[in-house]
Amino acid sequence: MLKHKLIFCSLLWSGPVLAQKAAPDTARPLREVIVTANKFEENRRHVAAKVEVLQPDDIARSLSNNTGGLLEQSGKVFVQRSQLGGGSPVLRGFEASRILLVVDGVRMNNAIYRTGHLQNVITIDDDIVDKVEILFGPASTIYGSDALGGIIHFQTRKPAFSETGRVYTKTNIAARYSSAYGEYTGHVDVMAGGKRLASLTSFSYSNFGDLRAGSNHRDAYGDFGKRPACITQVNGIDSVMRNADDRVQRFSAYKQYDLLQKLRWQPKAGHIHELNLQYSTSSDIPRYDRLTDRRNGQLRWAEWYYGPQDRLLASYTYNAQRQGRFFDRLMAGASYQQIEESRMQRAYRNDTREHRIENIGVAAFHVDLRKSSGRHELSTGVDGQFNFLQSTAFRMNVKSGAKGYGLGTRYPDGRNNMYYTGAYAQHLWKIVPGKLILNDGLRVNYVSLESSFRDTAILHLPFTEASQRNVTFSANAGLIYLPDDATKLTFNTSTGFRAPNIDDLAKVFESAGGTQLVVPNPSLRPEQTLNFDLGVSRHFGGWATVDATAFYSLFRNAIVLDRFTLNGESEILYDGKMTPVVANQNKASASIRGLQAGVELEPVEGLALNSTITYTHGRYKGKDGKQVPMDHIPPLFGKTGVQYRYRFMELEAYALYNGWKRLKDYNPYGEDNQQYAPAEGMPAWYTLNFSSVWKLGSRFRVQAAVENILDRHYRLFSSGISSAGRNVVLKVNVRI
Repeated sequence: MLKHKLIFCSLLWSGPVLAQKAAPDTARPLREVIVTANKFEENRRHVAAKVEVLQPDDIARSLSNNTGGLLEQSGKVFVQRSQLGGGSPVLRGFEASRILLVVDGVRMNNAIYRTGHLQNVITIDDDIVDKVEILFGPASTIYGSDALGGIIHFQTRKPAFSETGRVYTKTNIAARYSSAYGEYTGHVDVMAGGKRLASLTSFSYSNFGDLRAGSNHRDAYGDFGKRPACITQVNGIDSVMRNADDRVQRFSAYKQYDLLQKLRWQPKAGHIHELNLQYSTSSDIPRYDRLTDRRNGQLRWAEWYYGPQDRLLASYTYNAQRQGRFFDRLMAGASYQQIEESRMQRAYRNDTREHRIENIGVAAFHVDLRKSSGRHELSTGVDGQFNFLQSTAFRMNVKSGAKGYGLGTRYPDGRNNMYYTGAYAQHLWKIVPGKLILNDGLRVNYVSLESSFRDTAILHLPFTEASQRNVTFSANAGLIYLPDDATKLTFNTSTGFRAPNIDDLAKVFESAGGTQLVVPNPSLRPEQTLNFDLGVSRHFGGWATVDATAFYSLFRNAIVLDRFTLNGESEILYDGKMTPVVANQNKASASIRGLQAGVELEPVEGLALNSTITYTHGRYKGKDGKQVPMDHIPPLFGKTGVQYRYRFMELEAYALYNGWKRLKDYNPYGEDNQQYAPAEGMPAWYTLNFSSVWKLGSRFRVQAAVENILDRHYRLFSSGISSAGRNVVLKVNVRI
């Protein structure tokens, strides 16, 4: 812990030290990074909210195994994992349905995003991602519900028009191997462009083996993270077998396929039509943490896996510029997504496997306008998203293949609809051009939800409908002060909201091994946050950059699972026994505070050093009035590295690290997965890593890396699978 405190202090004190060395007349301007935090392109210098951008070069250098790994390796986002085929980002202590995922301007969040942990981010192909914008803090004014902790906006590559008028083609072929993952990934994309029409076609295939954890294991933690035994079938009978290598996390392997097709048409200058088709699917994905669960000292589950996670996206976007007196820019679009996810589980030596399948269709639209006049920019828009869910369930005998019904569905088995609609206005005012800038905005949102239960006999519910209507408002106001070309000071305040979705309000299922019954609660209200940011960025002497942002959030009407009554009864007769009733309720009031800081140094040309660190602290008021740790709060985490560039090569050595998450800082009732950590909590860890890039002419690029050089065994907080041990990675790119 002392090591992390020293790193933290060095970041905080490096600004004043560098300031003493820098001559005022050598300060260079802050880099102008274009972001779409306000939907339209904007200079990051004019955005009050905290924004981090992973640029194309950053993404090209990454050797991550999926998009979750891409975020984690940036050192700026914490990522939780319950299985190898997963990755649940955390922003400022918010996770899953409390942050908003966006791909190419389309909301990924849907009506069954849960507040626990999600793996949906891996359905975006990291080999075709061009840029990632991470907007920290509430962003509901622009994007509506769910953006409590922030937004992660993935932007895939766009086909480019020919600059000469002659049709061109470009082909990119890549292959990647990583030893700890047993990974083989192949990727190919083909771009063709003329003066008016351009196309991009992409395909990726990944085959991951069972993940190998590190062998440098602390004796004090016994068998933590080891896989000494697993359940497999011998002559058709479930048998507990010894694992020959307890570092290999048996039954974590999976495969994934990703396709993308984009077409851009420019009938005349300033008018662009774009069609975007994406499809991602996978093999069955084992839920590794559940496969290690034990009951009465014995492994509990013979099978627990997610079925193929299918995501289909079709979107159309129209962009127009210079449209006259009412607006300068127009963006309009419509999209449709079809998502299927499923859960299958079978207990040890039980021939019956339970299948629960969710199919959800999501239609959406948006119209956004921008008008610039003098020192003012005004962006306005309307948008909507319409969710249609079908939830089914059945049992299957794994020996005979016979299907049986009477299994409760995860969500209501009848009609499930949820609609979001909203209108917003976002304003930018250059009060003193080049010196003082105001960002302010307002949004009104309407959300409706309807669910119906066809068969209530299984749980003997006294109702057949669950519905809700919510009107919510959100706002933001931020002030930017630019005392000189190298300095930026910001103060930003914003509100966020998350309307209860079908997962929150209408989910009905038996949980915790039959010890409680979750029932709907139509009286749920939207969760709300109020956030304050104070930030500073500064260049010194043309070779150093320091930035820091302190934040404080108030979280109100937080939805938590707690004891409930049904028809005035706290327990009901279910499956022959009296079972406690629980439901999601607006009970918690919380506060979250923290600090994000970073340093970049370039003392000589070609040599760069950088470090980033994030600290988050969250507490909510429990039933007895005492302060209780919030769940999803990551420990101190960050990244420190040094890069050297010379002609055709780039070398980087870096460390990734997490501080301790002590048991006293775990939430005892939430999603912190205390059972997958040692008794004292999750230990601190660091890894040392080395990567290199070799550019062999204009067509060939070779990347080689050794990650976790010391082969440390470690596990990320709240995760149910240990991270990779020593990992040799090789990637080859050929451009034709």
